[in-house]
Amino acid sequence: MRNYDFSPLFRSAIGFDHLARLAEHAASNSSNAGYPPYNIELLGENRYRITMAVAGFSMDELDITSEGDKLLVKGNRKPADSQRQYLHQGIAERGFERTFQLADYVMVTSANLENGLLNIELVREIPEAMKARKITISSSPMLENETGE
Repeated sequence: MRNYDFSPLFRSAIGFDHLARLAEHAASNSSNAGYPPYNIELLGENRYRITMAVAGFSMDELDITSEGDKLLVKGNRKPADSQRQYLHQGIAERGFERTFQLADYVMVTSANLENGLLNIELVREIPEAMKARKITISSSPMLENETGE
């Protein structure tokens, strides 16, 4: 595994320390990268959808938690019927835990389960104070009290 040194970035940039946490999270999350399979779609400028293949899970066996900048999706299977004898068992019946790192101002708006697919809708709602705004340029000279002199 490679380790990256972010200290040069921290000397000249303020508030980007979350990038190091994001890189660490990506490296540690690779162990469960295959199950369950999922897609992340861009639906619009600030709209996203995560679709997870959770065949065999019912709604009461799935749990979605959003806290801060993390989205946690868990699946806990109920104990299987021990009377069954499989000749081949290719359908996974194990639980899972998948964590997604959310960008600033991204929130979960809804989730639904249909045909074995869990769809989680997300939207980025940037506060008005953070949006770009036009600054008017005036041609009048600044008064003395405005310059601080």
